[in-house]
Amino acid sequence: MADFVGAVDQGTTSTRFMIFDHAGNEVAKHQLEHAQILPRSGWVEHDPVEIWERTNSVIQNALRHGNLTAEDLAAIGITNQRETTVVWDPRNGRPYYNAIVWQDTRTDSIAAALERSGQGDVIRRKAGLPPATYFSGGKIQWILENVDGVRAAAEAGHALFGNTDAWVLWNLTGGPDGGIHATDVTNASRTMLMNLETLDWDDELLGFFGVPRAMLPSINSSSDREAFGTTRTSRPLRAPIPITGVLGDQQAATVGQVCYAPGEAKNTYGTGNFLVLNTGTELVRSQHGLLTTLAYRFGDSPAVYALEGSIAVTGSAVQWLRDQMKIIINAAESETLARSVEDNGGMYFVPAFSGLFAPYWRSDARGAIVGLARYNSNAHLARATLEAICYQSRDVVEAMEQDSGVHLDVLKVDGGVTANDLCMQIQADVLGVPVSRPVVAETTALGACYAAGLATGFWKDTDELRTHWQESKRWEPQWSEDRRQQGYADWKRAVERTLDWAKVE
Repeated sequence: MADFVGAVDQGTTSTRFMIFDHAGNEVAKHQLEHAQILPRSGWVEHDPVEIWERTNSVIQNALRHGNLTAEDLAAIGITNQRETTVVWDPRNGRPYYNAIVWQDTRTDSIAAALERSGQGDVIRRKAGLPPATYFSGGKIQWILENVDGVRAAAEAGHALFGNTDAWVLWNLTGGPDGGIHATDVTNASRTMLMNLETLDWDDELLGFFGVPRAMLPSINSSSDREAFGTTRTSRPLRAPIPITGVLGDQQAATVGQVCYAPGEAKNTYGTGNFLVLNTGTELVRSQHGLLTTLAYRFGDSPAVYALEGSIAVTGSAVQWLRDQMKIIINAAESETLARSVEDNGGMYFVPAFSGLFAPYWRSDARGAIVGLARYNSNAHLARATLEAICYQSRDVVEAMEQDSGVHLDVLKVDGGVTANDLCMQIQADVLGVPVSRPVVAETTALGACYAAGLATGFWKDTDELRTHWQESKRWEPQWSEDRRQQGYADWKRAVERTLDWAKVE
């Protein structure tokens, strides 16, 4: 009997393959970055072929590092950067264009036109999302309208769309030689094209974007024994291993953090921040700038919904300090530098590089550093960057409490930034509630494994999965209430100064 489950975690900056045992412990992993292609201001792209090549490599290397073979895997799950849009030719597997990344803002005029026409209200009601550059629908429309030949190819059945989960799945299951074109409810819910009530593509929404239904993958449960097929022997695993779980990355982290009951929430700190609150089988419509989305659906059980606060730039702001500003050599150095000062020195940094996501949804916003004095140093900027991660999360927590009435007693956290102890302490201080990190901080891959393993019986049920969760570290608030409220008020003033900067047609 196979003793392990593996997961492809196809993220915004890298792809990795992780292998877990029955107790949810990491057994092996390998990770490779891919290029961030920035053709012009506001445009962010990835090469889908490079992503597929990285997927091949990380699977092979993780198995080698763990001294394992494909036959040791009971199943495979896939989790992915959501909304990032790939359109490809199924006859040869060649992308028609680079993947347009979720951070990309080139579709701002499409989103603005939808809002002006009143179609934005229909999208909110049916898809649970505001018309925004973030989501896939506008990106598909842009490719259809701006890349020569794609509209005709789509109408002839020679163009497929998928977020990166569907792209990886199609290639793993054979590509041009019978690859399966499918996705799950969580990824489909990020397109502005799926009806949250029917869990199917909606003809009216497709009409808004001019997207032919034939381009779209079939929508399945997140945990399914049959729908996603098996790996092909000519592919990296060289054995027919069942692919039985697919989840968008933030929903995968929700599953990995065992947030299976209404009112349970997690916050993932990665390229961006994503706070997800389980609302159960009830579809809660946000009135305060959050997204109504799918949390997961396991097999034939009813779909579980969520409220989500999506923040575009958090961990990538630390990357910006490293790559563009060159004031740190690596991400860990941001903590060392920020600790060298007692506070932010009156400096606030709002990293609205791609506009502001939840709860503001302002594509006209751009990044700003305010409160500068000659006294300030690069250490103050490093600390302001960490504080920006935490203040943006508080914006979302405030909106979530208004929408749901749920007051967080503790915030479960995961993702790469949680390795920064100072950032997590600031988060507890800014929120005024404890922050808790699990032993397995990279819960995205773990959640994809859980979804895959539940489908095959590797794990019995979610109650069994709950027993695997263990706390690694907890941070208690240390700021006074006055400092907390003054800091947040100054943050809100800084946010105001980012608005109405970029011109949106």
